[in-house]
Amino acid sequence: MPRQNSTKLVDAGEHLFSLSSSVRPETMNLQELERRCLEEMHNYWHEGSGDEQYALEIFRRAMTLGDPLAWETLQRCFTGVVRLWMRRHAKREAAYALDSEENYIAQTFTRFWRASANNPELQFHTLAAALDYLRASLNGTIMDTLRAYSRPQEMPWPDPGYPLYANDGDLDTSNEHSELWEAIRHLLNDEHEIRLAYLHFHCGLKAREIVQFCPREFSDVQEVYRMRHNIFKRLMRNLDQLRWRLGGEEV
Repeated sequence: MPRQNSTKLVDAGEHLFSLSSSVRPETMNLQELERRCLEEMHNYWHEGSGDEQYALEIFRRAMTLGDPLAWETLQRCFTGVVRLWMRRHAKREAAYALDSEENYIAQTFTRFWRASANNPELQFHTLAAALDYLRASLNGTIMDTLRAYSRPQEMPWPDPGYPLYANDGDLDTSNEHSELWEAIRHLLNDEHEIRLAYLHFHCGLKAREIVQFCPREFSDVQEVYRMRHNIFKRLMRNLDQLRWRLGGEEV
């Protein structure tokens, strides 16, 4: 008799597990997706396998749907992975001498976001492909930083007198970064934020560089981080409009 009860309990447990597993990721809220994604990542790194659908759903909502909350979830889920890659990178010692770990991580996700904004068709069908792209974004961020500091600066850094608006033909509007900057500019209203967005997105300056070369405008790295985070969240809320502008449509 106890054996029959035990069998029934096992059957009931398997039935409940089956019902839970049958819930489609696209119907889940982000909190549940995040929980299951973290479980997936644990299995992925420790067992080399696992269900990838929850992580991929977060990528889909962030990149294809442009959901700002999904972007925040994506960063929470994968910041630890990017941090691990950073600490194992072959150029880590040279990189750490130039900027902070947190800034490299933030720049990595910004770079990843830029790729999504410029290519709305970009999507991943496997977790390995998504992680490869994210890791390439980190590597590009590190190498760009090392190159920027290694080459001589032939041009002066932009000062407060430099035009905030690229309407005078001085900038190469055919350049991908110029197009992105123009699209971003139209979504911002505060001139202080526009100035920071110009220095960061168009000129490619890191937080420490902005404070170093524009101390009268930005005296604190944490202020730059905070403002950049607010700008990023605003852009996420307007990702469809940003993509529309990058597509070359008339305003």
